[in-house]
Amino acid sequence: MSELVSTIPPDAERYVAEPPKDSTYGRGPYERDRARILHSAAFRRLAAKTQVHTAGAAETDDFLRTRLTHSLEVAQIAREMGERLGCDPDVVDVAGLAHDLGHPPFGHNGEEALDMVAEPCGGFEGNAQTLRVLTRLEAKVLGPDGGSVGLNLTRASLDATCKYPWFRGPDSRKFGVYPDDAAIFNWVRSVAPTEEPARRCLEAQVMDWADDVAYSVHDVEDGFYGGYVNLRALMSDPDERAALCADVAAVYSTESLSDLAPVLTELLREPVLVALAEYDGSHGAQVALKRATSVLTGRFVATAVTATHAKFGDEPVRRYAADLIVPREIRAQCALLKGVVLRYVMRRRGAEAWYSRQREIVVELVEALAGRGADALDPVFAPHWLAAPDDAARLRVVIDQVASLTDPTAVAWHARIWNARRHG
Repeated sequence: MSELVSTIPPDAERYVAEPPKDSTYGRGPYERDRARILHSAAFRRLAAKTQVHTAGAAETDDFLRTRLTHSLEVAQIAREMGERLGCDPDVVDVAGLAHDLGHPPFGHNGEEALDMVAEPCGGFEGNAQTLRVLTRLEAKVLGPDGGSVGLNLTRASLDATCKYPWFRGPDSRKFGVYPDDAAIFNWVRSVAPTEEPARRCLEAQVMDWADDVAYSVHDVEDGFYGGYVNLRALMSDPDERAALCADVAAVYSTESLSDLAPVLTELLREPVLVALAEYDGSHGAQVALKRATSVLTGRFVATAVTATHAKFGDEPVRRYAADLIVPREIRAQCALLKGVVLRYVMRRRGAEAWYSRQREIVVELVEALAGRGADALDPVFAPHWLAAPDDAARLRVVIDQVASLTDPTAVAWHARIWNARRHG
């Protein structure tokens, strides 16, 4: 790391010092960070990466969300919530915009497939890949040794994107950094409390809750629009409600079935959800759907802000001065909405065959590219392959390449490689 100007506060420091930039508009360092995210290639690619419905698939339409629209919504929710608490709005905005940059094609399904095939080089995790994209893979700034430092964001912005600020462990399904990115990760985390090294800054907690809110509420909205969610059946069938609670307890919540059941009952009595029991896609039904989205989002945000102020006072708080407080019932409501998406959209009849094919595409792409070497990679990745010291490092380059692909590009690359094999 090059020597940093001593007058720059630690939060605004960059891993590689940059000369002052006078844009005549007086932009601050975090505004510059936000612009770097918006203009990055990784951000543009999110437009063709799966949120829940496969991006670019023939059975979807332009209404349904992608990783790009999801990230914009997370950023908006996070910015508003963070600003109410006293966080720098641009820092939480950056975290929301950047939080999914490392996600591969086919969403969490692709993430699981990459984790399996990447086992020899330490596995794969979308959040660890996000840090790698921001600090290594994006083309923006070079270090003194000529190596890439990615977008060279400020410490505060990078810290805010660290949803899981720890390395992979035997009991941690989620993690936020690979071993070969340890140097810059340790630099980012050098401001974390020494007595709580895995504690997340407030901005990261705000981003994480905004992600949960957007995922739960907006993906339910997409589920209604796509014709997958039918609340009438859920409202009338106690066995179906019990099954939903079981799904949520297994995947999204630490609450027991007996604790989730009454929360679900009360949630389904909400007037804005009762109004959706007869959803038919008409203009009036879409107005009711948007009203439900607005009410639930507003509640989840406002309750967290109010609870945090109640514990830490009304003065502005940021960084490590406070933790975000989300009441248990509100977390349970959010988890139950996620369960609706899981049960009726992601696990809908006929979906598993396509999910299985997605996993095959990812695994076979990695295997084929690893066997073909640098010539099969994009020019930006080929030099990394050639410079890699061993097989594990070369596999990591291939993982970086495949993770960068959009859904349609992954399908196209796979088809091209297999057509070449058949005719070769």
